Amino acid sequence: MNRIKRISVLTMTLVWGFIGRTQAQTSLTPSTPTGTWLIGTLVLPGGEKKWGGFAEIQARGNSIFQQFFYNELKGGVSYDVDKNFSLMVAGGRYATYDYQDLSAGPLNTEKRLWEQLTVNQYLSRLKFEHRYRIEQRWFTYRDGSTPFRNRIRYRFNTFIPLNKHTITDKTIFLSIYDEIFLNPVGPVFERNRFYVGAGYQFDSQWILQVGAVNQTNYNPATFESGVFSPQTATGKNNLVIGLIYRLKRRGDSEKLPTQPD
Repeated sequence: MNRIKRISVLTMTLVWGFIGRTQAQTSLTPSTPTGTWLIGTLVLPGGEKKWGGFAEIQARGNSIFQQFFYNELKGGVSYDVDKNFSLMVAGGRYATYDYQDLSAGPLNTEKRLWEQLTVNQYLSRLKFEHRYRIEQRWFTYRDGSTPFRNRIRYRFNTFIPLNKHTITDKTIFLSIYDEIFLNPVGPVFERNRFYVGAGYQFDSQWILQVGAVNQTNYNPATFESGVFSPQTATGKNNLVIGLIYRLKRRGDSEKLPTQPD
């Protein structure tokens, strides 16, 4: 227990140190309060049949455990080509509100479909995940406009089990990832997410993760009426709490505790 307590203290120190570092070093990003992401995920592993899937609900707040303004409902079907390659088709509904006037309904809603390839690599204690995703996005804004957008995403995730060589029952692990969001129409570089956190896999079914994510959105440089405006960025740090419940399936091997978000 003392070892677990020491690791917990170290993890929270890293998380809050990360929040302070990103606020101090991102000069383009104005100082903003820390938000909250709460994520609940149900996962059906592929197992012997190779076919699996997931369902997820997510809520986001503008501050710590308050001012909730955003939610996601999504799910998908996956197929494990083998231990290291997985394909997925998924979709969801995303809604953004004014947290000061929730009764007015969403500012905008989005219906999204995506196709995904995940590649895993196992190197002793280090576990790497490469995730490639192509998204189709249909928006409905409060003013009645209905634009359509495509987006490409790539996420590189590293998992490090601390008290075992594999992530199985009663395993404490670290998770670090960076994800880039690309717009094929432009501006090309749209968003970046950097996450650091820790998790605990209680058994083959329950996994808890706590961490911090910095999400930065980039606006392109412009030149209008003889005035040049440089690229700007707006970012926010968020406390992330994720709970995964994994259904039992025959033939399961070590599965990385990845978050589908």
